Amino acid sequence: MPTLEDLKGYAERATGLRRPGKRKAMDLVQARKPHTICFKDDGLVPNHPRWPPVIYRGAVDLDERHDPAAVLEDLFEANGWGDTWRNSIYDYEHYHSRIHEVLGVARQGARPFRR
Repeated sequence: MPTLEDLKGYAERATGLRRPGKRKAMDLVQARKPHTICFKDDGLVPNHPRWPPVIYRGAVDLDERHDPAAVLEDLFEANGWGDTWRNSIYDYEHYHSRIHEVLGVARQGARPFRR
């Protein structure tokens, strides 16, 4: 069953309301210093020795004119990153052995999974 956030996304895509579009989304990007995270090997989820997770805090200007989630969706699409979704993060550990994943936090915050 779709969530309220999913329904908002469908409506915004259909109407274009509160969406910046791909070109304008690129203008909302702000240069930020990347922060890398190196996790201790737990024997379950592999870490890549050269490509650790990278965090860019405040990398996108999320203002009141646009829906923050729509800004990130348009930005990801402008970069050719498809298969986007809203309002959910897996609540279990998983990894991608052949691809990279990007996660944009549009509202509030995200907490890392803890055992």
